[in-house]
Parts: sequence; structure tokens; C-alpha cells
Amino acid sequence: MAITAAQVKELRERTGAGMMECKKALVETNGDIEAAIEAMRKSGMAKADKKAGRVAAEGVIMIELDDARKNGAMVEINSETDFVAKGDDFKNFARAVCQRIFADKPAGLEALAALPLSEGDATTVDEARRALIAKIGENITIRRFVTFATSGVLGSYLHGDRIGVVVDLEGGDEALARDIAMHIAASRPLCVSADEVPADTLAKEREIFEAQARESGKPDDIVAKMVEGRVRKYLNEVTLLGQPFVKDPDITVAKLLENNKARVAGFYRYEVGEGIEKQADNFVEEVMAQARGE
Repeated sequence: MAITAAQVKELRERTGAGMMECKKALVETNGDIEAAIEAMRKSGMAKADKKAGRVAAEGVIMIELDDARKNGAMVEINSETDFVAKGDDFKNFARAVCQRIFADKPAGLEALAALPLSEGDATTVDEARRALIAKIGENITIRRFVTFATSGVLGSYLHGDRIGVVVDLEGGDEALARDIAMHIAASRPLCVSADEVPADTLAKEREIFEAQARESGKPDDIVAKMVEGRVRKYLNEVTLLGQPFVKDPDITVAKLLENNKARVAGFYRYEVGEGIEKQADNFVEEVMAQARGE
């Protein structure tokens, strides 16, 4: 049967696929739009599976907080390129996922994948992710998320959409919590206080400081003092409380909190792609892969 322009238009609007792909699907299903959608979804899932092994190290951080700043969620969702990460389709998907995490507080990534993307929608988060992979031609992964609930106040800060911070603050107010979140985004503390620095991390740094100090040729008691001084300096550099406050470097964050009778109960800082080993791009291979429809 003849496929009309109106049928192609309707299928494009419902699937977001290209005109030629829509026309081909309609021809193969004799103009049955519902059957064409099902066939395209099945084909899309196959394409998604083929792209699943590709490194996705770009993407966005999304944050959702309630009006009272008592509950929240933050998620990192990755794509292969920054170009895709900036697109509306990708951002709308990421925003919907963050809202689902905020609403349902799933136990982990597997539980999240099985949830409906939107309330009352039959499409699960994972089905929506795979459909988006098929549409845009890049691997997409939901890498990690965290949820928050506090009796204090949550402060958040997004630097563009690549760095996200949520702070749980006891005492103080929303403005102070946001200032602390902004500081964390800029200064990248490892943890709140010195007693939270992992023992193995501290032991490794101490070993390095001792080796450096011994090169001075000074007596053991002087070397010990040099090491302790360097350890104290290191702890101030990597802990939130020991760092100079970015908006007023004359005071530490610890002093800022003391002045405001506040305490940081905890924080999370996400940065897009941190810790992911990126593959070197090969432009020729990428073009050939696209030409082959991979």
C-alpha cells in the first residue's frame, strides 16, 4: 500500500526517528503505525545493545530538592559526547530520571532501571534509556545517584551541569548551605574533617612525606617534626573544615561554621566523568562505524 506523508509525520512525532527510518518501518508493516512503533522499538533495543560497551564519560549532573530543603536527590547520567549531553532529549531524560529518584528513592541502579520513567507511564527508566540510545546513536548510562533526607537544611550548587554538590547542614540557613556547596564545588575537599580521611590514604601520604624529609639529612627527631607538619598541612588542604573559605580566604570553613553556629553533617560532590578512563578518539573509525550503522 502507498505510505502517505501524514503517516510518516505521525510516526516521526511519536518516535523521534528520522524520516527515512519511519517510511521504511511503515512500508514493512503495511502502514500500521502501532506495528511500526513496536518494530522500531525492537530494532532500537538491538542497536542499544551494540552500543552498550562504548565509553560514556560526558554527560550531566542533575539535582532535585523539595521546597523545604529537607529531601533531595542527585544523579550523574553519561553520554559519549558533550554535544549529545547538551541536547534537549538527553537533558529531559536526565531530569525525568532525577525526579523519579527523588520521588521513589530506589535502593540502587537496578531498582531504578525497573521504575516507570514518569508517573503513570508504562515505559521504564531502562526502556527509555535504550530508546534514547537508539535515537541519538550514542551509549547512555546512569552512573550513580544519591538521595538525601535531613532535619537540618540541604544546600545545593550546580556549576553548569558538570559539577553538582549537595550539603547537609545543621544550624545556619539555606544561604549558608549554598555558600558551603559552592565552596565544595570549587575546592574539592575529600571529606568534612580530619578524622574522616581514610587511614590508608593518610598512611600513604605520611610515607611520602617521610621519604621526602629524610632526603634533608636532618636528625630523626627533626624529620619526625617535619613529617607531622606536612601531615597537618595536608589534612587542612583535603578537609572541608581546614580549607580557607573561597568567598573569604582570611577565615577557614570551620571558623565560618562556628560563627554561624552551624555544622556540616555531610556532603556529596559529583563531577561528570571523574574516574572514567576515556578512550582516545579515532575520527576515521567513528565515521566508518556510523556509515555501517553501528
